[in-house]
Amino acid sequence: MILHCDVAIIGAGTAGMAAYRAARVHTDKVLLIEAAHFGTTCARVGCMPSKLLIAAADAAHTVREAPRFGIQAGAPRIDGRAVMQRVRSERDRFVGFVLDTVQGWPEATRLLGRARFTAPNALNVQGKHIKAKAVVIATGSRPRIPAGWRERLGDRLIVNDDVFDWQDLPRSVAVVGAGVIGLELALALHRLGVRVRLFTRAANVGPLTDPELQNLAREIFAAALPLTLRADDLDPQLKDNQVLVGGEHFDLLLCAAGRDPNLDDLGLETLPGLPRDADGRPLLDRHIGQWGPAPIFIAGDATGDRPLLHEASDAGRIAGDNAARWPDVHHRPRRVPLAIVFSDPQIALAGASHRELTATGSPFDVGRVSFADQGRSRVMLVNQGALHVYAERGTGRLLGAEMIGPAVEHLGHLLAWSVQRGDTIQQMLDCPFYHPVIEEGLRTALRQLHSDLHLPSPPLEDCMDCDTEAEAGP
Repeated sequence: MILHCDVAIIGAGTAGMAAYRAARVHTDKVLLIEAAHFGTTCARVGCMPSKLLIAAADAAHTVREAPRFGIQAGAPRIDGRAVMQRVRSERDRFVGFVLDTVQGWPEATRLLGRARFTAPNALNVQGKHIKAKAVVIATGSRPRIPAGWRERLGDRLIVNDDVFDWQDLPRSVAVVGAGVIGLELALALHRLGVRVRLFTRAANVGPLTDPELQNLAREIFAAALPLTLRADDLDPQLKDNQVLVGGEHFDLLLCAAGRDPNLDDLGLETLPGLPRDADGRPLLDRHIGQWGPAPIFIAGDATGDRPLLHEASDAGRIAGDNAARWPDVHHRPRRVPLAIVFSDPQIALAGASHRELTATGSPFDVGRVSFADQGRSRVMLVNQGALHVYAERGTGRLLGAEMIGPAVEHLGHLLAWSVQRGDTIQQMLDCPFYHPVIEEGLRTALRQLHSDLHLPSPPLEDCMDCDTEAEAGP
């Protein structure tokens, strides 16, 4: 039996679901194919369950910090089973919302099974033959595990997917990889009373590319939890049913050393002309989503491009829309980059990064502020970190920002919006800043940048912009 459709979508995660919705605008002949289970990485093993664990860790940290405010609360008693029960329960609730959405779609448009290409417009799904006018690949990614580690460590080696099925907190965990996932989970587990050490082969912690901020991040996180940088020679071994790594024994090793796209076992070798970069990642125009000359589109984490939920959703929408329009594809805009790490202090990057601006040779200046003495930050005893904003010389247009500090998940949004609008530093300074708020720190950085760029100010700027920051620190 051959099933015919206009668009076949492989993968029912964030990108696949967005592609499905976009394609359904043009045609009802859409088939969403999923190999394992419907749902998203975010809801099952990513954004939401990790934030639940982090929220519990933040609560424990707040109790420990209470004496600094003169509040004697005593040491927190952490009930690991209760912590993980809430994580699993709320995680299942979020997954349920996703499943309700998918199950509300017509049954004829959903198919469970592993898909393999037999031709550019033909798929075999475990014996069922699919003919499609266009195909969207939205197969996501999986944790990268160094060769031999699984064989040596067995079930003592875990990935982030495994954490959120725990019934209780372990006694000790070695975390390998100081990217977003590793940093968030290591810090959360440490604050929940688990003995943790964070190992990274690199010299960096988190995604910051600004050298000054990266140095500050290393200093902050080295003081916050046990941290081993430049661990090039990691060779974990199983000894007495524990993981021996870096001279220490741990109950588990959590590998968070990056992710690989799920592009193997799709039969891609049968398809000519699928361009890849030197690292094997798909080469495509991210504003169209088409991969190669045939009507094959790809979106989400499978591309290796900005593996974030909102980016996967946008990419899926573009791919699904163009797959349904094929061959009349449209060039679609993409949003300004925005990335956030829910560590403490938080990390955010908005717009162009320092590394990107330096690589392109763009002439830019940097505005800086430290949160160490920023008024509202000191009031709340969260006065760590710094913010750097980057603006184009000559025009004063905001290009991007990097930051580590309190509430930067919110500052990051404000700055990303300003970059996307094309705001100048003067236009940003003309906006209201309440007192006392953390955003006043942003104003300090903007003022410094405005001065360094030698930009003209309107005559009434000083009158309109009361210098309230001077009352409570910069």
